[in-house]
Amino acid sequence: MISRVVHPYNLQKALEHVIANKGSAGVDGIKTAQLKEHFPARKNQLLQEITEENYLPQPILGVEIPKGNGKTRLLGVPTTTDRVLQQAVAQVIAPLFEPKFSAYSFGFRPNKNARQAVGQSREYIHQGLNHIVDIDLKTFFDEVDHCLLLNLLFQKVKCKTTMRLIRKWLRAPIRIKGKLQKRNKGVPQGSPLSPLLSNILLHELDREMIRRGLKFVRYADDFSIYCKSANQAKATAQVIAKFLKTKLKLTINTEKSGIRKPVNFNLLGFGFVPTYEKGSKNQYQLVVSEKAWTNLKQKLKSITRKTTPAKFEERIAKINEIQRGWLNYFRGTSIAGKLRDLDGWLRNRLRYCIWHDWKKPERKRKNLIRLGVDQDHAYAWSRTRKGGWAIAQSPILGTTITLKRLKKRGYQSLTDVYIELNPSLCEPPYTRPVRTVV
Repeated sequence: MISRVVHPYNLQKALEHVIANKGSAGVDGIKTAQLKEHFPARKNQLLQEITEENYLPQPILGVEIPKGNGKTRLLGVPTTTDRVLQQAVAQVIAPLFEPKFSAYSFGFRPNKNARQAVGQSREYIHQGLNHIVDIDLKTFFDEVDHCLLLNLLFQKVKCKTTMRLIRKWLRAPIRIKGKLQKRNKGVPQGSPLSPLLSNILLHELDREMIRRGLKFVRYADDFSIYCKSANQAKATAQVIAKFLKTKLKLTINTEKSGIRKPVNFNLLGFGFVPTYEKGSKNQYQLVVSEKAWTNLKQKLKSITRKTTPAKFEERIAKINEIQRGWLNYFRGTSIAGKLRDLDGWLRNRLRYCIWHDWKKPERKRKNLIRLGVDQDHAYAWSRTRKGGWAIAQSPILGTTITLKRLKKRGYQSLTDVYIELNPSLCEPPYTRPVRTVV
């Protein structure tokens, strides 16, 4: 197997994949943009070390990223060179496991995605399975048992050199705030191997749920089980919790887990709302969860923060990229009304950035005159003591830095992108002329 891992075609494919994924540098500081030159220069030495079983991975860089609840999540970022080698191994061993994975496992798999998971969930709910066992695993990626995982791997990966590589990557120390820490368990998030390894371990959970005849949906470590009654849901939750603890050595986050009705259940950013139409019992439509709205607004807010050093065109490019990706993910949901309100808020944020960039009063006066404001009003507004946010929402900028002018600078409104992606949902009243929120 190791010969297939180090085959030039497989390594080149892995190199291109890592470069395309971008991502930050590891402890050696080598970025993905530098890999095209750096990796071929070290390739022969790396292959010799691997075949002679002398290869040692470099430590993982620990990076803390904020979570929505105010806490942080620890990501483990291997060096870019290690990421190429891990990707090469993943490309070879994935076909051994993929055919056996459950049809109801949707995370990090070819031709599977989050929208399919949400669609399957809604189908179960439409069948009347309205008691949902929602289980959240406590710090799953930090708690994976190495011995259990390696035993599962060895059932199909009989190559000792490949197994040694994987074991070394699992045991590589992590550097957090300049200090190295040993790792005896866990799979580093940020590694190309971690999605596959998590699916290999949690496939044992899938097998147990299939054996018990349960209806479930799993996306990586996020899974839910659908039951007909509250008693069945309660019994199922107890059985699965025991299996996770005794067989997979994983614990459940009791604060985030529970038995829910569809209206109180969120899955991968989506919520479920009943359709109150005649003869539509157990019929639900998808909506965007409040958490997803909050995350979008926080991202847009960080881009349009006046203290963030960026050119206006750079802000617009980032906004367009984020909103298109977000709206493409949530396409098919009826959110036109909320988008119009968000559009007005976002345009005011952009006006605030422009006002702040003008800085000095005299420059503000001249720019206002160029935008069509008479000299008296331009002078008065350029010397005002009002705060920047108040000015951004005032008529003086709303009637000068208009939607038309913003579009000339590359701005795309959320509503326009939504209509482009959801033409079937945008029949009247959504496409009829509406009062522009300035």
